[in-house]
Amino acid sequence: MSFTDEEVAYLRSQPIARVATVGADGQPDVVPLAFEFDGTDFWVGGSGPSVTGTRKFRNIRSGNDKVSLVVDDLVSFEPFVARSIRVYGTADQPVERDGMVGPGLYVRIAPTISWSWNMA
Repeated sequence: MSFTDEEVAYLRSQPIARVATVGADGQPDVVPLAFEFDGTDFWVGGSGPSVTGTRKFRNIRSGNDKVSLVVDDLVSFEPFVARSIRVYGTADQPVERDGMVGPGLYVRIAPTISWSWNMA
């Protein structure tokens, strides 16, 4: 799938996404975190030994590769104008790479469908 020029510019301007994964017991988990967008895929992860123990990594490693993410912000409060991109996708197993917070383990999220509003 592809994103519009406006969506790409927005994604590259935002530092935080809310990423949801699902545990082996079916429990959803959502967490705000830094992300990278390479024009096609999203990358989330980090460095240090504790990253492998995060719930998102455990959920993905357990075989639950369906994820969703939201990138949003508030353009103005009065009048109230929010903008957002919501994405469903699949996550790969973590790989070593040099990412947004340095070398470490990162998960690639390949988007399968997205929705956006107030991008103009």
